[in-house]
Amino acid sequence: MKSKFTAFLIFALLFQGLLAQQRTAEILQNNWKFIKGDPSGAKEISANTSDWENVSIPHDWAVEEDFIKDGDGDTGKLPWKGQAWYRRDLDLSAIKKGNKVFLMFDAVMAFPKVYINGELAGQWDYGYNSFYLDITDKLDYSENAKNVLAVHVDTRKHDSRWYPGAGIYRKVSLISMAPIHTKIWGTQVTTPIIKPNYADVRISSLVKNETSEAKEITVTQHILNPEGNEVSNKSISHDLRAGEENYFEVNAQLIDPMRWDIEHPHLYKAITEVSVDEKIIDVSETTFGIRSIEFTPDDGFQLNGRRVQLKGVNLHHGHGPLGAAFYPRAMERQLEIMKSMGVNAIRSSHNTAAPEVLELCDKMGILMFNEVFDKYDRKADIVDTTNFESFAERNIRNFVMRDRNHPSVFIWSVGNEMHDVQANYNNGFKRLHTMLNYVRKYDHTRPVTMVNDVLDNAALRHFDFYDVHSWNYGRRYRLARQMEPNKSVIISESASTVSTRGFYEFPLPKKKTDFTKSLQVSSYDFHAPDWAEIGDDDFMWQQDEPYIAGEFVWTGFDYLGEPTPYTNKNVKAMGMSDKEAARSSYFGIVDIVGIPKDRYYLYKSYWKPEEKTIHILPHWNWKGKEGENVPVFVYTNGDCAELFINGESQGKQCKSPSSKNSTERFRLMWKDVVYQPGEVKVVAYKQGEKLGEKTIKTTSEATKIKLSADRKTIKANGMDLSYVLVEAFDKNGNLDPLANQSLQIEVSGAGELAGAGNGDPQSFEPLQDHKVDLFYGKAMIILKSGMEAGSIKLKVSSKDLKGETIKIETEK
Repeated sequence: MKSKFTAFLIFALLFQGLLAQQRTAEILQNNWKFIKGDPSGAKEISANTSDWENVSIPHDWAVEEDFIKDGDGDTGKLPWKGQAWYRRDLDLSAIKKGNKVFLMFDAVMAFPKVYINGELAGQWDYGYNSFYLDITDKLDYSENAKNVLAVHVDTRKHDSRWYPGAGIYRKVSLISMAPIHTKIWGTQVTTPIIKPNYADVRISSLVKNETSEAKEITVTQHILNPEGNEVSNKSISHDLRAGEENYFEVNAQLIDPMRWDIEHPHLYKAITEVSVDEKIIDVSETTFGIRSIEFTPDDGFQLNGRRVQLKGVNLHHGHGPLGAAFYPRAMERQLEIMKSMGVNAIRSSHNTAAPEVLELCDKMGILMFNEVFDKYDRKADIVDTTNFESFAERNIRNFVMRDRNHPSVFIWSVGNEMHDVQANYNNGFKRLHTMLNYVRKYDHTRPVTMVNDVLDNAALRHFDFYDVHSWNYGRRYRLARQMEPNKSVIISESASTVSTRGFYEFPLPKKKTDFTKSLQVSSYDFHAPDWAEIGDDDFMWQQDEPYIAGEFVWTGFDYLGEPTPYTNKNVKAMGMSDKEAARSSYFGIVDIVGIPKDRYYLYKSYWKPEEKTIHILPHWNWKGKEGENVPVFVYTNGDCAELFINGESQGKQCKSPSSKNSTERFRLMWKDVVYQPGEVKVVAYKQGEKLGEKTIKTTSEATKIKLSADRKTIKANGMDLSYVLVEAFDKNGNLDPLANQSLQIEVSGAGELAGAGNGDPQSFEPLQDHKVDLFYGKAMIILKSGMEAGSIKLKVSSKDLKGETIKIETEK
């Protein structure tokens, strides 16, 4: 009864506070007008928008367009360079006159200029970072007044090595609060003391008095435990003069705190109340976790006092057919797929992530290697190099203050592969020091790093500036480790194996860079660029060098752009044209729409040894290759396995833990199997006991389609998504691994098509068109809910296959 009574008191207290303080936050999702180009007078209240397009936010204008077949594959062959305008009216009816009003942009690509009622309210440069603007003085509260928000976006000065997106691709919020308030991102929660049965929680809130007179202000911090019960209540009072801001700090002692951990991600909440004359005028909420982190020189990363090997992947900000447009469900699904493979950490390569990414990592128990920039140039939207100091200060401030309370964040990274910084030309070390200083100014509780890739530059000792060695590929960390063995090592980019889901070539390559003119990469997982390696090598290095804290594979998902090895430059060297260059990457462990490649099972077999994994490759449909050699690989968490073709044993293979050939440690390979149609069966063993068995068969041609939704019920909020897997099956119910038929998509009811794709880096079909081709038997269709509850009906048909219909329910 006590806990229920406490929860009731908290609810009553918060309800009183919410009534009193008038802090509101409205997501400006719908009712936007959009136009590409730069029409005259677009910022003015009286602008004619009758020919503008109706859109909702998030919005990526380029991913909606056709691919440019001879365009730049490195940035996805999409028309993302240009300028555009967004407009919408602001409804102030829920805002108390006299309140402070802010616009929060989670990110805009790029160089946005924000106008209110025709006047410039502010602008920003870095296209991946969050920013907010005070628009209070620009608003008109007079009767029948119209308040118009207009945003000009210009991507022409932005530079990128992958598809960056274009437009207002993350959410926009209209925030109102009392003139005396806790500033946005103004509360910081730290845990300076953590003992087995005790934690000291320090809460510091930056409060501003934007009235015209001095006030005595009381700040009360309520701490709610993960079960929602109040476990602490502390207050402090200060006088604040007009226009002044100051920190209000309290310390709370918690007995037997529930730790945030990757296995049990317990989250606390701090409710910050600001009161004047015993009246609550502002309430804000901060989620935090109680956990300890430490890097040790010889035993890697420690979470809550125990070693945790980082099993990480790099993830770009894009979401395949959705482009850069950020939908929380798309990110949640990515993390679910990665976690099912054994991932416990991600790196935000190489830019500030959407705020929801951090929230999801907190809730799901995933560690976050939080990175802010790729390079210190136009890729970070640094155009005016003379103002580097001010650029660094405002961008690091927003980046760190926004994310510093997330327990998932265990390290900050100020940049990736910055060759001028590593080699200390163009004042590289000074710029590095500037960035690091600002990170430490806003958060002193976590280590900071820079990600490197030029081995010899370690001789310049840039690692003296930061806390952890972070290096990409090929054991390039070895010189830095030799020179400074008292710092831990992270392989911040590992592997870069390349492959195409469902595609296999013979014979097996003699070396990792044996790429053919097929424009696809064999899924035997032996290929990598000359500057990288296959995943097995990184497994072996970490086994042999236990001081390594872990790895972040390049990459978890395929993404638009960076189509190594089939870039424009490379295909020209092969005697082909730009039209043959691919438009998306081959690096992913899963393809661009989230369908696992064979490599997924290799990683899962090693990263989740407690879970049964038995996976056979390739498929067994090789008409015309009867009597020829078709190697068979098995990825399993078992030690050994026996392979059978049509009941005849092909022998037993066992992993070789001490082998210097990394693939022999982690794979089971029968390289001399003679193909004959029929059945492939493998029986796996672990520690001498049968683990299980797996069978694949030669199939006939596909006759029908099967639809499988990841979720049959979604929210009717205009943002939720259902991913529908399309597979082709033969008359006996077996998946046809070669099906490539064209499909027609019809969507009706309480939702719409958000995108479609199939994992083919060479597909130039529009990503948001109502048609998609099967690619090696599979494709993916993404449905988006509307704003009203009901049913979404998806019908998929083909002239060659029996179609299918599925319904997705949407609910408020």
